[in-house]
Amino acid sequence: MLPGNLHIQAVNLPNAITVSRLFLTAIFVAAVGFPGPLGYGIALATFSIAAATDWLDGYLARKLGLVTALGKLLDPLADKILVCAAFVFFSSQPREGYHCPVWVTALIIGREFLVTGLRQIAVEAGHVMAADRLGKWKTTLQLTFCVAGLIWLTCVQMHPAGTPGGFFENLTKPYGILMLGSLVIAVSLTMISGANYVWSCRNLLRERH
Repeated sequence: MLPGNLHIQAVNLPNAITVSRLFLTAIFVAAVGFPGPLGYGIALATFSIAAATDWLDGYLARKLGLVTALGKLLDPLADKILVCAAFVFFSSQPREGYHCPVWVTALIIGREFLVTGLRQIAVEAGHVMAADRLGKWKTTLQLTFCVAGLIWLTCVQMHPAGTPGGFFENLTKPYGILMLGSLVIAVSLTMISGANYVWSCRNLLRERH
C-alpha cells in the first residue's frame, strides 16, 4: 500500500491515464516487431492513442484540480519512453524507407537522460521540475513525425508496389515537407529546451558542485 497522500495521487484519473500510456507503449513496441499491414496498423493505432493521452491527462489534471507532484514526474517520463521507443524503431528502418538518422535518435535520448538527471537533482533539493512550454512543443513535433511515419508505413503495406499512393501516403512520404519539417523543428527544440533545463538548474548544479 502507498502512504495516504501518495496513494490518492497515484489513483486519480489523470495519473491513471498517464500510466496507461506506458501500457500502450509496450503494445506499440510489440506491434512494430511484426512488419505488415496488421502490425503497423496496430502500432499506428496504439501510438496515436498514447499520443492523445499526452494532451488528455494534462487537460484533466488542470480541469479537475488534480495536478500533483507525482503526475508532474510521471507525465514527462511516459512521454520519454513513448517517443524514444518510436525513434529507435525509425532509426532501424532502411534508408530507402521512413528512416531517422541515428544521430538524431541519440540526441533525443541523450537529452532525455540529461533532463531526467536534472529532475533527480531538483527532487533531492526539494523541487519538482515540470515540463516547460518548449519541451511540450518539442514532444508535439516528435509525435507528429512518428505518427506521420507510421501512417506512411501502414499505407505502403496496404498498397501493391508500383500503384499510385493515396492522399495520406503522399502527405507523409519520406523526405516530404511534413516529415522533414517536423523532424528539423523537433531536433531544434530538443536542443533548445535541453539547454533551457540546464540554465534553469544552474544554481542547483553549482550547489551540487
